[in-house]
Amino acid sequence: MEHNALQLFGILLIYTFAQLWAAPAFGDGNNNNVKITKQSLELTQTINIQRQEYLQRQCDLLRDADTQTVDDLTDLQMDHMIVDKEHKLLYCYVPKVACTNWKRVLMLLTGKWQNGTDPLMIPGALAHSVGMFTKFSDLSEEERAQVFSEEYTRFILVRHPFERLLSAYRNKLEGGSPSARYFQSRVGRQIVHELRPGASNASLELGNDVQFGEFVQYLLTPELSRTNQTDYNEHWEVIAKLCNPCVMKYNVVGKYDTLLDDSALALYLAGAKNLTFPTGHKPSSTRANLRKYFDPLPIGAIRRLYEIYEEDFRLFDYGLDDVLGFEFG
Repeated sequence: MEHNALQLFGILLIYTFAQLWAAPAFGDGNNNNVKITKQSLELTQTINIQRQEYLQRQCDLLRDADTQTVDDLTDLQMDHMIVDKEHKLLYCYVPKVACTNWKRVLMLLTGKWQNGTDPLMIPGALAHSVGMFTKFSDLSEEERAQVFSEEYTRFILVRHPFERLLSAYRNKLEGGSPSARYFQSRVGRQIVHELRPGASNASLELGNDVQFGEFVQYLLTPELSRTNQTDYNEHWEVIAKLCNPCVMKYNVVGKYDTLLDDSALALYLAGAKNLTFPTGHKPSSTRANLRKYFDPLPIGAIRRLYEIYEEDFRLFDYGLDDVLGFEFG
């Protein structure tokens, strides 16, 4: 079995390299003047194939022998899967993993934006607007089957579960943006009311001073944080629940740490040769702040939080060393 897997890996690698070398090269630049070379694409694809194989091994370990198929997915389970039929691209968007910018890129790719070629000029609210994209759930049975053909690029971008969680907290409960005020008025006020004894009237009214430890306690209290005790808000829902990787068998598995390279590969394989992911966005400082936010938490709370996101940790090859300085046994 292992020999066959290695043999398949070699065949896929040779096939991919041949496609990359034979295809027309990228131009000298793009909207961000970033040069994409065949060598960088080849390296990214080598890493990508390793990620695919790792993901498949974990899927085989985690699920029963003959479990869910695509026919078993509900509309809700397919809600985050966007399809560009012209370029044969399926993208499952994950909140807090560059999904706003990727939706902006897809608007350019699908001709939904005609006012220039810079994706960062597209309003984020417009990119997230209902009905902007075709969803996997909108496709016919025949079209869904085609998505699983070799012609299609099935793309997912993932992030360290705790880094993504902290990013959601900082953006939605700690910040001062209109989106943050919305979450503070709904989730923040709920957290303060239910989990903070003796809260001030201002905190009860605004919900804008929720501490990270309180947010974690909220996540660990399903009767508060989960709709019908099953689903979290999409910004901190488990990626495996949003994108069902063991069913969808993504053939480009991108990571936030290698966002630009992986996005370039997905766009290249989809035939978007004059479009690249924008580099003009502010880099995240969340990774550098992980220890600051997690160190004060009780080890028991971190262990329970890990159990919630364990599937993401295992499927996408993440560990706890960055957060704790050690792994759980």
